[in-house]
Amino acid sequence: MPFGEIVCGAPGSGKSTYCYGKHQLFTALNRPISIVNLDPANDNIPYPCAIDISSLITLQDVMNTHGLGPNGGMLYCMEYLEANFDWLEERLKELGKDAYVLFDLPDNVKGVVHKLIKVGFRLAAVHLCDAHYITDASKYVSVLLLSLRAMLHLELPHINVLSKIDLLKQYGDLDFNLDFYTEVQDLSYLENSLSASLPPKYAALNMAMISLVEDFSLVGFETLAVEDKESMLTLTHAIDRATGYVFLPPKTETQPPGTVDDPSLPTSQKPNTYALLSTAAGPMKRDVHDIQERWIDAREQYDAWERKEWRKEGEKMSKKEKEGDGNEKISKIRIRERKVGNNGGQPKDTDMDMS
Repeated sequence: MPFGEIVCGAPGSGKSTYCYGKHQLFTALNRPISIVNLDPANDNIPYPCAIDISSLITLQDVMNTHGLGPNGGMLYCMEYLEANFDWLEERLKELGKDAYVLFDLPDNVKGVVHKLIKVGFRLAAVHLCDAHYITDASKYVSVLLLSLRAMLHLELPHINVLSKIDLLKQYGDLDFNLDFYTEVQDLSYLENSLSASLPPKYAALNMAMISLVEDFSLVGFETLAVEDKESMLTLTHAIDRATGYVFLPPKTETQPPGTVDDPSLPTSQKPNTYALLSTAAGPMKRDVHDIQERWIDAREQYDAWERKEWRKEGEKMSKKEKEGDGNEKISKIRIRERKVGNNGGQPKDTDMDMS
């Protein structure tokens, strides 16, 4: 049974960046992954694409041919894809029955998603929202409504994600701790903030929208910093638990250390050979308070500690290489160091030479 993720969200929420980061992570973990671009407006794809809708239809061609605007053209493209679903189905079969597929999609996808389920895919929806929206009460409520609408619309195991959490600090202080926003706690505390930013005549409407979200009691958020390995692994853990995905490496792979594969042992004494490789097993790794401390409260200290650890790792590699070669000369080792650049506080990677 093929597994996959429906990656959706508003434009600019980081869908393509997430897909690219996931491809890099899974490649490093030797986990299979294929990415399918079904967004006809996405003409700047950073990741290797297994299937691209541009070979079937593009938004620009539709707009030029039929005289439609961007929204009408997008609806036409999605209806055209749904009508020609056999084109997509044939190419998905070529990926194999054990494929793990990321579908990079726009918002109008319900028909396509239901057809993917019918052909045997076990999917989870990953709905990305830009984390800076939680710095404003009215924007946060709009994100809650958008996430709730996506959950009810897609009818899939659903993971809402606050993306770009590593850039949140540059937008100012939060009114509450991060867990208030991720766990969607008592939203009545937002009343004062909403009243201060909107005219009084909207007070009843504000409380009605808050009550709607609380009555469903469905929305919650994970966090994501694509450049951070721990953040990506934690989100992958949550998605694997939602889909029930367990990764088993090929038989040619060596057995993990510490596991037992003795057929003579009884079941009670014979653990699952590959249980250590399943990210769906075990408790979640990171607490939201740790995330707040890492990216908001003490980011500078954590960045300094991280650079120090990278430097230590580089020195160890240099020492091992010297011992392995038996030469007096130490080879140059390039170490990635995260520094804060001039692009609004966004981290960038630089290379250092250790000699």
